[in-house]
Amino acid sequence: MSDTSSFYITTPIYYVNARPHIGHAYTTVVADAIARRKRALGFDTWLLTGTDEHGQKIDRAARQAGRSPLEFATAVSSQFRSLWDRMGLRYDDYIRTTEERHRKGVQKLFRVLQERGFIYKGSYTGQYCVSDELYVDAPPGSPCPDCGRITETVSEENYFFKLSAFEHKLLDLYEQHPEFIRPEGRRNEVISFVRGGLKDLSVSRTSFDWGVPVPGDPKHVIYVWMDALANYITALGYGSDAPEDQQRFARYWPASLQLVGKEIIRFHCVYWPAFLMAAGLALPKSVAANGWLLFEQSKMSKSRGNVVRAETIIEILGADALRYFLMREVVFGQDGSFSFDALVQRYNADLANGYGNLTSRILAMINQYFEGVVPHGESDPRVMAAADTAAHDFARHFEALDFSLALESLWGLVAVVDGYITERAPWKLGTTEDGAVRRASILYTCAEALRIITALAYPVLPEATARIWAQLGLGNIGHADLKNVHWGQLAPGTKLGPTGPIFPRAEKDTVKRMHDLENNNTVKSAEAEAAPVSEAAVMTSTPAAPTPAPQPTPADQSAAVAASKATEAIAAKAPAALTTAASLGTTTPEPPPPPPAKPTITIDDFAKVELRVGQVQVAERVKGADRLLRLEVNLGDEVRQIVAGIAEAYEPETLVGRKVVIVANLQPRKLRGLESNGMIVAASVGEKGKPVLAGFLEDIEIGARLK
Repeated sequence: MSDTSSFYITTPIYYVNARPHIGHAYTTVVADAIARRKRALGFDTWLLTGTDEHGQKIDRAARQAGRSPLEFATAVSSQFRSLWDRMGLRYDDYIRTTEERHRKGVQKLFRVLQERGFIYKGSYTGQYCVSDELYVDAPPGSPCPDCGRITETVSEENYFFKLSAFEHKLLDLYEQHPEFIRPEGRRNEVISFVRGGLKDLSVSRTSFDWGVPVPGDPKHVIYVWMDALANYITALGYGSDAPEDQQRFARYWPASLQLVGKEIIRFHCVYWPAFLMAAGLALPKSVAANGWLLFEQSKMSKSRGNVVRAETIIEILGADALRYFLMREVVFGQDGSFSFDALVQRYNADLANGYGNLTSRILAMINQYFEGVVPHGESDPRVMAAADTAAHDFARHFEALDFSLALESLWGLVAVVDGYITERAPWKLGTTEDGAVRRASILYTCAEALRIITALAYPVLPEATARIWAQLGLGNIGHADLKNVHWGQLAPGTKLGPTGPIFPRAEKDTVKRMHDLENNNTVKSAEAEAAPVSEAAVMTSTPAAPTPAPQPTPADQSAAVAASKATEAIAAKAPAALTTAASLGTTTPEPPPPPPAKPTITIDDFAKVELRVGQVQVAERVKGADRLLRLEVNLGDEVRQIVAGIAEAYEPETLVGRKVVIVANLQPRKLRGLESNGMIVAASVGEKGKPVLAGFLEDIEIGARLK
């Protein structure tokens, strides 16, 4: 059992299918701020973060990028760690699920559950969402209830965990410990799910091998969510025989607080406590779910193209500006909106014109009137009372994870002190002895209020408060005793440190500069990513100049990569190039110089492209996209969702029942948040590249393969 003075806090471990954005940064910033405050209050604090690197989704993403899964995971994980370091986040450990220490711990957990009779072997046939690594109780072709993508039918031998045995135990947990799930809305959501009935959970896969092998049965890999959830204990030393690891586990487990995104609350509040109960381990004290950070009213994601990189904001306004915006503007537990305009408005109002300007006013007057030394003076009772109230309210709201209200109460004190200076106008008091005494009291009151504001704001604004603390002449805030901040702790006679601006006002072009930098970073990132040739690049309206002959495809590279290369050669040779949704409507570029001899492909290369006949069952427009249609295409043995850029040429109702040709073995991709599982084949006709669907004069069987 952990010591009562210890505080163990975790972030979710982030999935390495794409590089980090400010949606990921939000949860990590919150965790860092909580950990900083707990350390300042004297708690023995341990903050864990890391990356989730196993599972079918990562396996597919790596193969699409032409890398091994480990190479792919390592590259993306390093981007997360690099960003956290650049933001100054003070984590105590960074766990990767590909580490040996994690593998040992996961296998130990699996063995313990087996030995205690909670795991048995069986078989599973049903629906699975690869994107969410989630089993879905629904008929074939159904969308995932969480992300909306079409699920895949899987049938394989599995090990099962007796989740059904924990239905009543979980409901008792939620009732007896309402603080276990926060906020209340998420708690009600989980209770409703469990009351709907729990089925035993498949906890192994055999259709791929990128994961932790089941001990004693290596053809199985452990289900990615059992693997991932175990990181919270494997990072502390669970599964290790080393005394120091066992001591760390005893010291910090159970976790005091586990922060997660709302989309994974079920895994953390149903599966995770059930695994722990079955293993005879203590449960975390609380799991708190934050909402999504929305951009243009949609959750940020690479597939939607609405990702905002934290680096963009850091380069223009600094890490503290991002930290403050996320914790002040977004109510924890609810969805929040982000825009560069809102960021700059909040920065200028609260940081530049508020806290930063107040600091400059106070310190400049102490330098001017008292030679840079904090004067002796009587404290103003009204400001003292406001400071006591602000400190009390800040602590209460922060402990309740209501960071927005906590900062609102603290910035209320900023406004009080700013108004106090304006009202008392120390610059008007003249040079008389009485004026000097009154001025000293005013400026001591202001300096002490500034110290309290700075001490309380430190967990949220670590860089800025460290500089202000030093300017107040108080040294390194990281070494300061902040356990019991109260009025009167600033000693008169303290010599100020060198002063300077803290939050320069953001100029009118700041929003444009961030937009430009974001666009530039996005382009650079896209160019640097080691991904296969995109459909848009392959299916252009003008053949590209030939590239050197490709090297033989590695044995573990996916068929989709080979198909893309083969199709590129076909497009270069065809009189009318093929097109896709991503390239439709673009202007035809100027003709290039006459190319050298066009490359050829072998019949084996062509055979890698799987062309099949499908029949459109559903066709509808994609909201917000003039050129896109969402199609459900029957291939005989399955129904595929395909997003195609043909809406300007075809009305949806005219396509229902029509037979089309699709490239069936392309790696799935996302357009406007919808997964497109295949590519519809069309010719690109005329200067504007109007699409004309490939078709047949004769009747042909649905699902037939083209040769």
